[in-house]
Amino acid sequence: MAHISCEVGSEVGRLRTVILHRPGNELRRLTPRNSDALLFDGLPWVDQAQRDHDIFAGLLADHGVEVLLLRDLLEQTLDDQQARSRAVNDVVTSRRLGEAVRVYLANRMADLSSERLAEILTCGLANGELAAFEPAAPRSLVTAMLSPEEFVIAPLPNLLFTRDSSVWVAGHPAVTSLAMPARRRETQLTELIYAYHPRFSGHAPCYGWRLESLEGGDVMHLAPGVVAVGVGERTTPAGAERLARTAFELDAARIVLAVPINQQRATMHLDTICTMVDTDAVVMYPPVADTLVAFAMTMEGDEMRVGPPRPFLDSAAEAMGIDRLRVIDTALDPVTAEREQWDDGNNTLALEPRVVVGYDRNVRTNARLQEAGVEVLTIPGSELGSGRGGPRCMSCPVLRDALAPAGGVPAAGSSGGAR
Repeated sequence: MAHISCEVGSEVGRLRTVILHRPGNELRRLTPRNSDALLFDGLPWVDQAQRDHDIFAGLLADHGVEVLLLRDLLEQTLDDQQARSRAVNDVVTSRRLGEAVRVYLANRMADLSSERLAEILTCGLANGELAAFEPAAPRSLVTAMLSPEEFVIAPLPNLLFTRDSSVWVAGHPAVTSLAMPARRRETQLTELIYAYHPRFSGHAPCYGWRLESLEGGDVMHLAPGVVAVGVGERTTPAGAERLARTAFELDAARIVLAVPINQQRATMHLDTICTMVDTDAVVMYPPVADTLVAFAMTMEGDEMRVGPPRPFLDSAAEAMGIDRLRVIDTALDPVTAEREQWDDGNNTLALEPRVVVGYDRNVRTNARLQEAGVEVLTIPGSELGSGRGGPRCMSCPVLRDALAPAGGVPAAGSSGGAR
């Protein structure tokens, strides 16, 4: 496969290539008994979620975006024997399996087709399903004490939110370190794809899943060379600092703003309260617009400097080289604002400046964006949003057209625009 460049330096440069994950059987594993542990607030109607996601992917394709599906990338990656061995080793090292089950699974999974192995890695394996393997699994204390429906390998229903497990910083994939136990194995699969799939050869990573907690929903490219990182429920100060230092060393950023956010589920990531909709504009949850602060990190020689906390909007505008960062005023009453923020009204995906994708249910927020000159392309959100994530959460851009510095217009051509 020919090498194709991957690079992301903004939130609003014309989107060329994106990774999505179509909802699969991993969502059918959700029950009232396990949904809390697997981080879903409800049980999605899976067939409808798939139809809604197909609408999302089709809308992107209709606007000239190349859509790569994570499951397809994983299956193709598993055709590589070294990648397959690493994938199996990663999943059977769980301390809860016990030696007998670990050795058995390692032997059986090594012989599976790439499609079947990808199914198990994403959708999990219940104790009762071990009997389907040939030869049958040995009886061990682990299998004897687990009920048939309990998982030997847990499913990954949050794979839907591909933004969290990786984010591109310039030409470097940052494979993140997910904070919640139910999600940690997602990044093993993402790292596998970036390491072995020929599509991503030549792109050295700038983060890894063994490092301090950092999630992609907290990483936002405000302008070329300017990155904001939310610090809250999922990303730690140490994670933000590590990403900043690495980005500086790779010349992938010149300033990183660490932005503290409330440590609660409704505001789990920076992109649940704020996303960019233009080169100089954001849509933001109204109650936080005047309270967010930022700590600016820069490099001076070999030393990283951390500035004092300053209002986020002021710090961002100064770093971006613009007079001010505009906030689209949703003018919502407090109750409506809280409802639409919970339903990811502020979690939009920009296809280019002033063109974004949003959930159809956030009627008031979408109307205010339209009035401000931002075109909103809507997709159904009733089923896809049950894991608390919007269009930005469900997408990992790997190629965008470049923007001119200091909030300029999109470049006429870029590394991806000629394809």
